[in-house]
Amino acid sequence: MAHEVATPRVERRLAAILAADVFGYSRLMGADEEGTLARLKAHRREFVDPKIKERHGRIVKTTGDGMLVEFVSPVEAVRCAAEVQRGMVARNADLPLEKRITFRMGINLGDVIAEKGDLFGDGVNVAARLETLSEPGGVAISRMVRDQVRDKVPYAFEDMGEKSVKNIARPVRVYGLAADVVASLPEEGGASRSTTAAFFLAHRNAAFSAGLAGLVVLACLLAWVWLAPQAPPRGPPALAVSAPGPAAAASPVQASAIPRLSIVVLPFANLIDQHEEYFADGLTENLTTDLTAHISGLLVISRNSAFTYKGKDIDVVQIGKDLRVHYVLEGSVQRSGNQLRVNAQLIDAENGMHLWAARFDGDRTDLFALQDQITGRIANSLGSEMIRIAAREAEARRINPDAQDLVMRAKAVLLQPGSEDTLREAEALFRRAAEIDGQNVGALIGIATALMDQVMAFDRNRGVPIDAKISQASELIEKVLVLDPKSSDAHFIRGMIFEAERRNTEAAAEYEIAISLDRNNAGARALLAQVVNFLGDPEKAISQFEEAIRISPRDSDSFGMMLHLCLAHILLRHDDLAVEWCLKARALNPRVMYVQFDLAAAYGLRGDLEAARAPLAEALKLQPKLSIAWLRARTPSDNPRFNRLREDTLLVGLRKAGLREDDTANN
Repeated sequence: MAHEVATPRVERRLAAILAADVFGYSRLMGADEEGTLARLKAHRREFVDPKIKERHGRIVKTTGDGMLVEFVSPVEAVRCAAEVQRGMVARNADLPLEKRITFRMGINLGDVIAEKGDLFGDGVNVAARLETLSEPGGVAISRMVRDQVRDKVPYAFEDMGEKSVKNIARPVRVYGLAADVVASLPEEGGASRSTTAAFFLAHRNAAFSAGLAGLVVLACLLAWVWLAPQAPPRGPPALAVSAPGPAAAASPVQASAIPRLSIVVLPFANLIDQHEEYFADGLTENLTTDLTAHISGLLVISRNSAFTYKGKDIDVVQIGKDLRVHYVLEGSVQRSGNQLRVNAQLIDAENGMHLWAARFDGDRTDLFALQDQITGRIANSLGSEMIRIAAREAEARRINPDAQDLVMRAKAVLLQPGSEDTLREAEALFRRAAEIDGQNVGALIGIATALMDQVMAFDRNRGVPIDAKISQASELIEKVLVLDPKSSDAHFIRGMIFEAERRNTEAAAEYEIAISLDRNNAGARALLAQVVNFLGDPEKAISQFEEAIRISPRDSDSFGMMLHLCLAHILLRHDDLAVEWCLKARALNPRVMYVQFDLAAAYGLRGDLEAARAPLAEALKLQPKLSIAWLRARTPSDNPRFNRLREDTLLVGLRKAGLREDDTANN
């Protein structure tokens, strides 16, 4: 009888697998091989590898630009990925774009085969495919991972839908953490500033774009109205800064120079059915129109000129020379089932270098609605990136800067994590620009912004006199409206001033004007929603907030919108929706009192008193004086309908959750 050969026992186990690689590694190596390798090694040695060890991960293997890491817990894997990506933002901050090392990361939870220290199997393969679906600087996870971490980590993953991945039989449900959301995550260890300042400044950075301050304004107003006493506030919250308006042309720039803020939107390539060519063409036309309105001071080449290049293989550098533009935006449209994907790239027309890239997905069942949605997203995303690019170019002209250089540099400063030092630095740069060109709209609005940021985030909390700064900011804004009465930002800011003075009806009218001048002004929509909510119309508030989120779904200041949506649903006794929006807001920033007590109230109204205890306890940790009486004294509105709704819903829910009526011991 023949002896049977024993089959080696295969070791299988469940593991959380993180796959990572360097985005654009070949390009980086081609441009600077030694420098790229040195930077990558330094990042790993000083930061990435220690972070993996801290989160109890094991590096399975590495390639030239990538690595495979095993974790026993998907929670630890996700925390590690988010912390690494957040840390890389800071490590890259002072480097030019072409030298930055940016990771893509994918995480899967699945069965793996272990052999001689290596791992194999579908669990590994899916992680590798997820990594390719991740945004540069972001994280993509499978549904298995999301189900395990959804209530354990404060990160808001976006549902990216079912994705077909290579060599995997069934589609994989993918959830993504966008790069801009990662960049706005709070640093570990908590904030040392006051609750108001931390809340405000944490949500200003990434929202500050070329045409508006985004939802930083919403965050600022939230801090103002919830923490202010009953007496009317003396001035508005943070003011937006627009890019240079028409008056910026007065800056001493050579007439023959290519305008620094100039762009052509090339016809997007249609990679779907030829009968849907109109979608790609319409997207191009809408972007041409919307970028003109959304990014103040931007020269956009007309649609007719751009379409002469349709279907032609012409080098973008040549196009830049032909049309005398600094930037070229190109893209493509492709389809997968009922999903459409739009890819967009911003290119420097002087050297052909890719400066920015993003992708946008949507359901093709309503092509025209999708066209509007994607147009708005691209316009919002492109705004902040063009500020950063223009600021880097302005740095090269530091010896002899003009007003526009200084405005761009100041705006870039305001995109950094907020502090009194950065605000003063930005104000000084804006003032230098105004000295060179006293009618530069960007400089004037910028000074007002820096002043009001100081008032809202710092001066007011310390009892420092604020009247002079508010008065000066108001005068500057009125001057801007004389210079450029059709500026969406100017009307937006005037609305903020009216709202801060509790002239809510007038504020709403100004926000409506701002939206009519720039339909992608998500900040104006959000503040309009806030005003009508405080006027006692939560139904209209909800529709405006939802539209703002549709326009800018990955805005780092979506926290404020989600928080206000929670409040609006509380006022309408939509208890389940209120809980849902509060949980989404809390996932973005759990260290803000408002989100904790709103969530406690929503749970209380729903009758889920056990669930209400934890957020109420957190709210009391953040504000020990919190009580029903304390909240009554700090109503954000004088409107009788709003206050009646607030009394009958929010305060009732908090009572059910266990909040005391008064706290005389701490008053």
